[in-house]
Amino acid sequence: MGQALWRLPPRQQQQLQEELADRLADRGGGGGRREQGRDGGHQRKAPQHCYGPDIYHLLRTRRGKEPHGFLDLEMLPPELGITILSYLNATDLCLAGCVWQDLGNDEYLWQGLCKSTWGHCSIYNRVLPAGFSYRRLYLQLDEGSLTFNANPQEGISYFISKGILVDHPNELAKFIFYTRRLNWKMLRIYLDERRDVLDELVTLHNFSNQFLPNALRDFFRHIHAPEERGEYLETLITKFSHRFCTCNPALVRELGLSPDAVYVLCYSLILLSIDLSSPHVKNKMSKREFIRNTRRAAHNVSDDFVGHLYDNIYLIGHVAA
Repeated sequence: MGQALWRLPPRQQQQLQEELADRLADRGGGGGRREQGRDGGHQRKAPQHCYGPDIYHLLRTRRGKEPHGFLDLEMLPPELGITILSYLNATDLCLAGCVWQDLGNDEYLWQGLCKSTWGHCSIYNRVLPAGFSYRRLYLQLDEGSLTFNANPQEGISYFISKGILVDHPNELAKFIFYTRRLNWKMLRIYLDERRDVLDELVTLHNFSNQFLPNALRDFFRHIHAPEERGEYLETLITKFSHRFCTCNPALVRELGLSPDAVYVLCYSLILLSIDLSSPHVKNKMSKREFIRNTRRAAHNVSDDFVGHLYDNIYLIGHVAA
């Protein structure tokens, strides 16, 4: 609700806040009782018992300010404040620090923003020097991400030069896996050039007890598939097939799967996804046709298992969308 309220236009926010304040006032004084003023009218009575921030007085204060006034984030629950600020970029956060007092000096707040956006950085695991500032780190992470989205190699070099990342494939893979700000097209270019980082990134995925199409969706959610078939797509599917078999040894034994068989099934799922989702394909592949075509390439897979694969794509959609 907090996120939805924050996204409303300012005028509508104020109307909702005034309505909530009126309701809180009506509830005050025990079951909606009102005090009688000198003029014989009724006055609303403020709530007498509040735990945590006094929302009634908070909203009343807001109504008494100018139309362009701002709520003090310190009066909100910390979780709601972090959620609100996570929608702002570095420039807006610096401007917000000029509006909300003490925001720019709250190191715990900046630490939370850093770790919620960039989940893993090598610098998090070090002993931080005296005078270290998470606000400065946030600005550096934002600058590095923007640089990466323009030139991946320069972006990674920036992170390493600032001591944010260690130049090791495992550390770079963790940074990519837990970061939300990297452009997927630039990330694809970088991983195509750094296969050692790609190998480490694949091992971070855990596909245990996942149905094959769902695992493939999860894989392509972190490592986006190329738009055209080629050597890079074949490499991705090969690495995924081996990782899927490693994470599901019992399933591999039960169904008689192998990395080669999973590779064939993955290609069949991608082709089926294109067939069922493309508006240019008029005659959609039927379930019987999919089973027949897949069984020609993967002989050890049962008809029931292949049929369940078809149902998953038909109901949920593309595996690489």
